[in-house]
Amino acid sequence: MKRLTARLAALFSFLTLEIALVGVVFMASALLFFYLTRVVFVENSIDFDQWAFRRVDQLRSWWPGLTSAVEGVTFFASLPFLVGAGIGLPLLLRSQGHHREGLEVFLAVAGAALFNQLLKAHFHRARPSSALFPQAGQSFPSGHAMIGLALYGCLAWLLWRHRRHPVWAAALLAWALLIGLTRVYLHVHYATDVLAGFAIGLVWLILLRTALQLWWREKAEAKL
Repeated sequence: MKRLTARLAALFSFLTLEIALVGVVFMASALLFFYLTRVVFVENSIDFDQWAFRRVDQLRSWWPGLTSAVEGVTFFASLPFLVGAGIGLPLLLRSQGHHREGLEVFLAVAGAALFNQLLKAHFHRARPSSALFPQAGQSFPSGHAMIGLALYGCLAWLLWRHRRHPVWAAALLAWALLIGLTRVYLHVHYATDVLAGFAIGLVWLILLRTALQLWWREKAEAKL
């Protein structure tokens, strides 16, 4: 009984700290995702999506040469890149002695990819018919936005935690957001797909981080 009480006390103190740091972000992200599912699949509203397409179309007509640069940016959350980064970065981190960080990056990418496919299969939203180039798969939520945020958000957190590099951490998050916006620019995703991808990507990162912290704490206590 005493052991159980001690574990519950430790768990409560840990969760209190986590809630203080990320609880608001988690709740806001989860609420945004569920709100977007209502807008898209219950209200069947496309007003925001059409507005976003008009804005990016105006930008494209004003700056035609931007499209090639956008296609280059969007590559950094494409399947080939994510596979390479999801395997290569964890191996690199492990080779430098950062075993936990390597596992965290791997699970962030692999878990987000699996979760994204499950969500796509559940919602089954077709991609925009106005896409600038053919793209396979379903549309909601955007994989580039969700998995990209999982990867770069995880790296941003690790940089902040270990090196205290707020500028680099902010740059990684901004890069993830930019990649998501390229999907709207290229008309391969609706804006609501991208927003939903960002929201559920944050939810996944927070859940993963919390689960790993609890697991590592249990392992440390078991060794005592």
